[in-house]
Order: sequence, then C-alpha cells, then structure tokens
Amino acid sequence: MTKIDRPAHRDKSHLHWQQRTEKNWQKFQYNQPYAKGLTNVKKVLAETNFDPATLWQWGTMQAMALIEVLKSAEKTFGAEGQKLVLGALRKIGHDIGSQILTGTEIDADTSTDEWISFYATVINRIAYASLETPAVGDGDIHFHIDYCPHQDMYSAMDCRVQRYFVQGMIDAARDFAKSKGRDDIYDVMFRTTIPAGYATCLFKIEKGDASSQQRWSRYTEILEKKNLKLARDRIE
Repeated sequence: MTKIDRPAHRDKSHLHWQQRTEKNWQKFQYNQPYAKGLTNVKKVLAETNFDPATLWQWGTMQAMALIEVLKSAEKTFGAEGQKLVLGALRKIGHDIGSQILTGTEIDADTSTDEWISFYATVINRIAYASLETPAVGDGDIHFHIDYCPHQDMYSAMDCRVQRYFVQGMIDAARDFAKSKGRDDIYDVMFRTTIPAGYATCLFKIEKGDASSQQRWSRYTEILEKKNLKLARDRIE
C-alpha cells in the first residue's frame, strides 16, 4: 500500500469524483450533499468569471476558524467546551452521510466491502474535495488521499477534527446499511497523514466488532485528554 503514480488524476475527460474501475461502481447510488447550493455555484461558474480557486481560500478560512474555535473552547471551558465542539462536528458528519444516502438502495450484486469503499470515495472526493486512490478486494479495503485541501495549512494535530466528522459519517452509514440488512461493523484506521510528513494520508477500513469499537473510543479519549492538557499549558 505504497504511493504509486496515479495517471487517473490527470484524466480530464471525467470529473475527479466520477471515475472508479470496478464494474459495480456504476450501480452505487448516492446523492450530492448540499444540492441546492451546488446547483447555484455551478450556474455561477458557467455564467461568470468567478475563479473557483478562491473557494479553497474561503474554505480554508472556515477550516482554520474551526480549529481556533475548538482550541479556544478547550482553553476557556475545558472538557465541556471540547465536548460541545466535537459533538457539533459529529452531528454535521452524520448529516452529510445522511444526505448522501437518503433514498438510495444497495445493489444486490455489490458486496458490503465494495459498498463501504464506494461510500468512502464519495466522502473523500466530494465532501472532502480530495484526490483519492482506493482499493477493495480480498478483504482489503484501503485508500490513499493523494491531495487534501487542508494539507498545506493543517498541523498534524489539527487533523483530529476529521475524526469526529468521520465518526458521524460512519454512524450514518451504519444506520443506513443496517436498515438494508447489512449488519457488518466496519472501522476506519488512520495509518499516515500528509501534515505529519507522509506522502499520502493512508486509511484502512476493516471489519470490526465490539472490541474494535472500544479501541476507537480509547484512542479518541487519549486525544481528547492530550489536547485538554495542551490547552491548559498554552500561553497566549
């Protein structure tokens, strides 16, 4: 699972979020999140000289503000402030996942491994506006994030906010899959991140159980306590 050349990212005959090679990808049903605003921004892009690159600058301002809100809440209000902000992130992650999946079906020929991988692709390429190289097969589900809009501004610790967005997205997928008779538990493991100095952000998705969910919770608790201590020690 090392970084390889990815010529598909240079194929401009398809938008970056449209193309996967698996035949069942064409059967994967999903919705575009924030559909009303998306329709309007595409109209603006088609009819004006609006530079879409400024969306990165605007989005980065929002992202950096969120990091500052979290740090300020931790410093001022301690665990309660941290809990409030991280709970809001998880709520928004769940909303994004629900928007993507509401009203869709899981094709009978698509394995749960494939469905989870395809769902992750929509999250990665659309919700996170990233370039991604995924793989699924023989029980192995993983993906590399080759480019993330946050990679040049986030510190390695700032990436912790994604843990709560992702948890909400996982919750939404589990609720949906269970309603469709797919009860398997899947967990996401963070292996590497670009802000930590690696070439890609590498994630593995594995079938889990109650113990793996506890492992996720334990690591989350470690991160929360570490950042509360950092907040107490921070000098303005």
